[in-house]
Amino acid sequence: MNRFLARILSFGKPSARSYDAAGGGRRWRGFVDMPNQIAAQLAARGPVGKRARALVANNPLAASGADAWGSALVGTGIKPQSTHPDGAVRADLNASFERWTDAADAEGCTDFYGLQALAARRMVVDGEAFATLTHDERATLKVRLLDAEQVDPALHRDAGGGVRIVAGVEFDSSGRRLAYHAFRERPGLPLGTVLDTVRLPAEDVCHLFRADVPGQVRGLSWFAPALLRLADYDAASDAQLMRQKVAALLTGFITDPNGVPADFQGAGDGLGNLDGGMEPGSLKVLLPGQDIRFSDPANVGSEVIEFMKVTAREIAVGLGVPYETLTGDLSDTNYSSIRAGLVEFRRRVEAIQHHVLVFQLCRPVWRRFVTTEILSGRIAAPGFERDPEPWLGARWITPRQEWVDPKKDAEAEIAAIGAGLMSRRQAVAARGYDLEALDAEIAADTARAAGLGLAFGAITTGPGALAPKEDLAPEEDAV
Repeated sequence: MNRFLARILSFGKPSARSYDAAGGGRRWRGFVDMPNQIAAQLAARGPVGKRARALVANNPLAASGADAWGSALVGTGIKPQSTHPDGAVRADLNASFERWTDAADAEGCTDFYGLQALAARRMVVDGEAFATLTHDERATLKVRLLDAEQVDPALHRDAGGGVRIVAGVEFDSSGRRLAYHAFRERPGLPLGTVLDTVRLPAEDVCHLFRADVPGQVRGLSWFAPALLRLADYDAASDAQLMRQKVAALLTGFITDPNGVPADFQGAGDGLGNLDGGMEPGSLKVLLPGQDIRFSDPANVGSEVIEFMKVTAREIAVGLGVPYETLTGDLSDTNYSSIRAGLVEFRRRVEAIQHHVLVFQLCRPVWRRFVTTEILSGRIAAPGFERDPEPWLGARWITPRQEWVDPKKDAEAEIAAIGAGLMSRRQAVAARGYDLEALDAEIAADTARAAGLGLAFGAITTGPGALAPKEDLAPEEDAV
């Protein structure tokens, strides 16, 4: 009985830990833990971001990883479709926004969808991206992207009254973001940087970052889990290349029995030696009795190639992208394996698109644009002041994801629509189109074809195929 009571009383004590992960001993000696993740992120974001930027600029795998995430998240652009109950109002809002996208960039370098792509790529590399919402002299909305380091990461201050500034972000007593403190100019400009900061209200700033922990203040580069592997892989790859160059360095040495050098290229040193570079296929003259020996480096064997592949797969896992996408290596890939990998990757992409990009960037821009256009009188919106939400609501359509076998996927969609498992709107939206716009185009094409006396047959093969038109004469079936 006493032994049973002792066991109960020992629960919760370090000596009674039953999880190996919480234990001690030799295997955990020297391991670095993370007592507080928010503090660790704030301390690590600077060094990690600098190293990630350097590797993306110089390492092919790192650059491929950044490009893979950028193209998957944004592609040609995440586009809004108004959800206003009035179809005419929806069409007006959508058309106005599409016209504005060409003038969205405050610097005039790209359109709104290009800003999306740049912001997404910087979020992957730097861990975060910032955009300010301003207006020009004609009250037109402008979006300006900021460098991640432009929001002062070293600014920590207690502003009083429960207000505090952490890493350049100002919070009230309840933890709500009030403002961002940014350098007036981008750091690193060649003509010098003004180091004074300006306070930007939070409603005028879009802070794009993936939150990994509640209460996270700033973003951390997505390269953090794979950064050390990438650096080691880069060094190992350079070493193997140099090894191959040395192995290919075949040089012949000639000895003259009279000790007189022949007329070869190079400068003599007075001792019968020629001073010149060693290149593959070159010949060198040595004095009698002189000799030289070279190391005999081994060729890169299959075990080295396999190890480099394993390391590249670890890097791909750390970056969250498929190995085939990261490296372009399809040698060990079949249809089933690459499709399974893409399904999981696209599920992850879809979550980030809607939880991060749409919520933190696209939706604030849409709401500010609609509000600006209505208040400036360019869009009529009776009742907007009383209830603005019908005008501000939008559904965001992500770019269509291409599949390995589009014919099979199209047949599966047709069968699902026919069985009532999905709607045409869902299928059309998944392809990156708006249903109303698509139906209008089809109707216009049909009317035009009928006016020209053209007739196109329906698809008649595959599951869920449409039946051919029966009111056409045999001679009208062909185009």
